[in-house]
Amino acid sequence: MDQQLKRDFYDRLAARSISRRDFMRYCGMLTATMGLSASFVPKVAEVFAAPKQRPPVVWLHLAECTGCSEAVLRSQYPWIDDLLMEILSMEYHETIMAAAGHQAEDNLQAAVKKYEGQFLCVVEGAVATAHNGAYGKIAGRTFLEIANDVCRKAASVICIGTCSSFGGIQAAAPNPGGYKGVGDALGIKTLNIPGCPPNPVNFVGTVVNYLLLGQLPDLDEKGRPLFAYGRTIHDQCPRRSHYENDEYVESFGSPEAKMGYCLYKMGCKGPDTYNNCPTAKFNAGTSWPVEAGHPCIGCSEPGFWDEKGPFFEPL
Repeated sequence: MDQQLKRDFYDRLAARSISRRDFMRYCGMLTATMGLSASFVPKVAEVFAAPKQRPPVVWLHLAECTGCSEAVLRSQYPWIDDLLMEILSMEYHETIMAAAGHQAEDNLQAAVKKYEGQFLCVVEGAVATAHNGAYGKIAGRTFLEIANDVCRKAASVICIGTCSSFGGIQAAAPNPGGYKGVGDALGIKTLNIPGCPPNPVNFVGTVVNYLLLGQLPDLDEKGRPLFAYGRTIHDQCPRRSHYENDEYVESFGSPEAKMGYCLYKMGCKGPDTYNNCPTAKFNAGTSWPVEAGHPCIGCSEPGFWDEKGPFFEPL
């Protein structure tokens, strides 16, 4: 690693009151989250401190609430400015770019043309398919037209959030717009990072995997990275318990029991929801919904809203 780059990076961390120890602890957590051995921790740290390449990224906003972008904007180690200015080359992102109107659309077309076949396309939001996509438009083009144009020219398509992955709330009944996830709408293979919103560490881990190993991570049958979506919420939950003959049986000992009882009877969808919320948590590992006392609502699964409700009725 270039020593000057290394010093500059740690100086920037120090300016934010982040110690080298805290940063390396984060790298260790991220490495473990990605399912890599401890020997990769220094290599993961190097991706942040001295990245060797900055892959171009085109980030599309379709039918969404921008909550997924807001989640990523709260990424830490790397902070969002490091992620955008040092690790990725963000060519187009409607929420954070200075350009607007015709200039923004010109930037999009220029980036797609310049980096065709090389850029990562990150899609936030579902695609309207009914009536030729008439239920959603940007600059006179439908979401369907934009996705067809841009996604098919990308090296890979990463769907961030449940809306772009599986349709999300836009696809809930009666769904007059015919909203679908990107892969379903276009008939292409996508890497899906579902959640409402997803944990930013899962997006960062996917990017680091790409930069570190030269490929996207292994996926499950629903296109989700196995490192983040390989186990159910319930299997990882500190509140975990089980029921035998409709009788509650505590599975863990007293340290975990301090959190309270399993929320299964309150409608927790943890037993059939795959995500790493219990281990990655949110807000720099501070907490997550079940730890705060609210049952999991299954937001990272296909059919969220229609199939996971009512939220407070047991499975």
